[in-house]
Amino acid sequence: MKIALVLGTRPEIIKMASLIRECEIQKLDFFIIHSNQHYSENLDKIFFEELNLTTPKYNLQVGSSNHGNQTGKILIGMEEVFLKEKPTHVLTQGDTNTVLACALAASKLDIKVGHVEAGLRSYNRKMPEETNRIVTDHVSDFLFCPTNTQKIILEKEGLDQDKIHIVGNTVVDAVLQNIKIAQKQSKILEILNIQPKEFILATAHRSLNVDNKESLQNLINCLNNAANQLNLPLVYPIHPRTKKMLKNFNINPNINTKKIKLIEPLGYLDFLMLQKHAKIILTDSGGIQEEACVLKTPCITLREETERPETVEVGANIITGININKITKAILAMLNKPPIWENPYGDGTTAKQIIEIIKK
Repeated sequence: MKIALVLGTRPEIIKMASLIRECEIQKLDFFIIHSNQHYSENLDKIFFEELNLTTPKYNLQVGSSNHGNQTGKILIGMEEVFLKEKPTHVLTQGDTNTVLACALAASKLDIKVGHVEAGLRSYNRKMPEETNRIVTDHVSDFLFCPTNTQKIILEKEGLDQDKIHIVGNTVVDAVLQNIKIAQKQSKILEILNIQPKEFILATAHRSLNVDNKESLQNLINCLNNAANQLNLPLVYPIHPRTKKMLKNFNINPNINTKKIKLIEPLGYLDFLMLQKHAKIILTDSGGIQEEACVLKTPCITLREETERPETVEVGANIITGININKITKAILAMLNKPPIWENPYGDGTTAKQIIEIIKK
């Protein structure tokens, strides 16, 4: 058995970290391919260093471009590596262009594909991630679902039950393995001069929210309103694409308040500390919905739907879209109840379960 672990974005580095560690612990024959589909290699490099991970054997240096161009470059690069290395299994996680291209390349070469976080559905085809998820699931040999919800979805889509495995989510592995390290090493609260539970944390990068001037202005208005509502600073580690769009559209983030703190993207440990100590999180990220749930921090999702319905069902998350009135009500609802929900994503042994299933 020879395993290729494939990733391409910072969230994928985090969620694949426990699988990399498990392969090391079990002394398996494996290697890492990084498509580098994110904007900056340096931003990814800090994640490998902080998490003390094996350096990728291959970096495809794809970078950012439109979906067809980016997916095509990754597909070509993956095929070349697979032909050279001849892995028996490929593991990839999530819903990016890297995941889609990796799954297609491996499937056409008759390499077994394991999709981590299989079965997630937003049922919004305007999101490119939705197409990536569906196609990847339907060409995969191992479908590793976070919960029974995804198992039911995949069965309804006609996929073979023998391929489907409920294993939890590697996000729990990552949070549990790294939160104590973050608490010892991170100084981000001191650097930003903020106190625990006395700030709002926000992230937004989805194309539906930031690539259109009206949508981006609505987003900024909502963030300003939330900061004013709670009379707290709002920390916003800004995605490079969002930063570019603010400049292109000439939008001032602090037009109604001086409470928004725009900062550069952070390493995982610093961001983990911000999530743990935020009073509330506003985000359009799927992974952050999960992490907030695990960390017992109330979350509001700035989208009209989510492929993480478990976070809503347990009471850890409210879906509002970019709507000031809905966000205002959601903030009050979330802060008027204790964060005593149960984490639905497993006990932190997901990576071990995945490797054992493949070995069998």
